[in-house]
Amino acid sequence: MPDSTLLVADDHPLFRAALIHVLHERFAPFSILEAASAQTLGTALAEHPEIELVLLDLAMPGARGFSSLLHVRGEYPQIPVVVISSNEHPRVIRRAQQFGAAGFIPKSSSADDMVAAIRSVLDGDLSFPHTDAESSPADADLAARLAQLTPQQFRVLMCLADGLLNKQIAHELGLAENTVKVHVTAILKKLECYSRTQAAVLVKSLEPESTV
Repeated sequence: MPDSTLLVADDHPLFRAALIHVLHERFAPFSILEAASAQTLGTALAEHPEIELVLLDLAMPGARGFSSLLHVRGEYPQIPVVVISSNEHPRVIRRAQQFGAAGFIPKSSSADDMVAAIRSVLDGDLSFPHTDAESSPADADLAARLAQLTPQQFRVLMCLADGLLNKQIAHELGLAENTVKVHVTAILKKLECYSRTQAAVLVKSLEPESTV
């Protein structure tokens, strides 16, 4: 158990510090790591194979809606992810479940409720607030298409969504421009998109609904 690790990925320092304090108190045998962006989340996962659970805020720098959740589930399917969000819209909760989260914790939850949900997921169960929102066939189809992408193709797709050209993507990811071109072709085929713009629109659909 001492080698077990929890990863808190949230870009709000105060909330992150408060959550880590609770985790240290209630999950003493675990080590706690933190990340404040999609990039540092990826680095932490790559460098720490002992991570047993990711607590993930959807709205972090470098993330587009549910993109970080899908990326973690695609690259590290053995690691459960619990979304912790201030957006408690029923559709957001349901989409998190459809996109592979093991749980959803509203940031308005009490410390006891958060701990109970985390313990439940660590025990191998799912933990979601009750919601009447129905599952979406469109989300199921989108998740299935995105699941076909390799981790590197997913990174290229995120760059495409930011409007970067192949040369810029190559520089951003440390790849040869021709390699990027090959990835883009494969991405469009797997996602059944006819253009880069269409692929970017697909990524845009990962944005969660507003709470207003």
